[in-house]
Amino acid sequence: MSMQKPVKRRTAPEILARKGATPIVSTTAYSAITARLVDPIVDFMLVGDSLAMVEHGMASTLGVGLDLMVAHGRAVVSATVSSLVVVDMPFGSYEASPEEAFRSASRLMAETGCGAVKLEGGVHMAETIAFLVSRGIPVMAHVGLTPQAVNALGGFRSQGHDEATREKILGDAVAISEAGAFAVVVEGVVEPLADEITRTIPIPTIGIGASAACDGQVLVLEDMLGLTERVPRFVKRYAALGDAITEAVQTYADEVRERRFPSTDHVYKARG
Repeated sequence: MSMQKPVKRRTAPEILARKGATPIVSTTAYSAITARLVDPIVDFMLVGDSLAMVEHGMASTLGVGLDLMVAHGRAVVSATVSSLVVVDMPFGSYEASPEEAFRSASRLMAETGCGAVKLEGGVHMAETIAFLVSRGIPVMAHVGLTPQAVNALGGFRSQGHDEATREKILGDAVAISEAGAFAVVVEGVVEPLADEITRTIPIPTIGIGASAACDGQVLVLEDMLGLTERVPRFVKRYAALGDAITEAVQTYADEVRERRFPSTDHVYKARG
């Protein structure tokens, strides 16, 4: 009798080893149902704090707390078997000190079962990244357009248009790489800068609104499926599921109003 070999979940070191190799595929995942669907396809899924806007209707990512990230992260991990699951550390849960970051990150990993955490920031977060990595917590970093700093950046706008900003973002990428991050999300930066970062640092760059030269890409799943009304200009819509859902619910509503309910006779007959 043959036994099916269990699926091995991808790990942070495996993602790190993909630098310069086959591009890394990633989407966000906020729920068990969507995570289960994309799990066999993507290399890692990100339980991003963007769930604040996508799932909870908030104006920004700043209103998300650890409890909410734990709930969504646990749902995603429970529904998947092969992808690395990375959970965002929410605003206010790691910035004060490396010790605070460790408490937050260890809680996320212990209560969700995820394989890594992600935090935003460059040079000023290098010490924290090194502190976490030395204590066994894999860290994915995030530079460029960092949504948790949207108020300081003056809104959601592309970064790296002037020399000073380009040097800062490149320095951020180098610092987090040297601190031990296994990969870095490069968001909303001009293409030449994303190319330079990818050439310069030895860890994979995961682009979002960056460059095709990056080592991989991550997109918000609901954006690419046509479930959100407004999407960034760089997002390609691969489906129009929002329209399909509206049409399906409208058909259902029409049938209910016309009293064309599904018959349940067969259910009762089967019960005898």
